[in-house]
Amino acid sequence: MKTLLPCLLALLLVACASTPQKTVVKNDTLYQRLGGATGIEAVVDASLRHVHGDLRISIFFENTDLVDLRRLLIEQICAASGGPCSYSGRSMEEAHSGMNLTDQDFDFFVEDLIAAMTEVKVSAVLQQEVLALFGPMRPQVVGQ
Repeated sequence: MKTLLPCLLALLLVACASTPQKTVVKNDTLYQRLGGATGIEAVVDASLRHVHGDLRISIFFENTDLVDLRRLLIEQICAASGGPCSYSGRSMEEAHSGMNLTDQDFDFFVEDLIAAMTEVKVSAVLQQEVLALFGPMRPQVVGQ
């Protein structure tokens, strides 16, 4: 589980957003199993609440446009989970440049994401699938 924790700090630290495109989505995608746009919005909203209340990492979001961050996170999870969106944000390296985030910072974010997914009743199996989508981003986020 700890190796999956790093995955989602990347999500909340990204700085761009765009509007989802309208397309047909298969019923067996992670996007659909998460509850589509409504389910992803619930996860993102709960995650932002948890991160905002987490004194260990909330400082990283003090100067962030949270409306844009929210839209980007929804877009990124939607696209990565097989939904009808395209991610148009900056690369993880570019978005986190100069932040000097540590592995521990990343792990704290992932803890908050897991708590948020649990809060909105995302099953443990689906949580692991979401975390696995973003795990490879750790080196692109940490130490930038």
